[in-house]
Amino acid sequence: MGIGPTELFVIILLAVVLFGARKIPELARGVGEGIREFKKAARDANESEKSDDKKQQIKAPEDKN
Repeated sequence: MGIGPTELFVIILLAVVLFGARKIPELARGVGEGIREFKKAARDANESEKSDDKKQQIKAPEDKN
């Protein structure tokens, strides 16, 4: 049910034909940077959310009194 070697070869061949052999490394580099930035933003958002939760937990006992 996955991508077999024949399908992978066809995809690579189409990429070379569409973009040219010189452009593919630039595209791959751009995709890599985009993925890296997305992971960093997701990690930062997750850390920010955790710190907000900790602040709310600290304030919660004071609000009940």
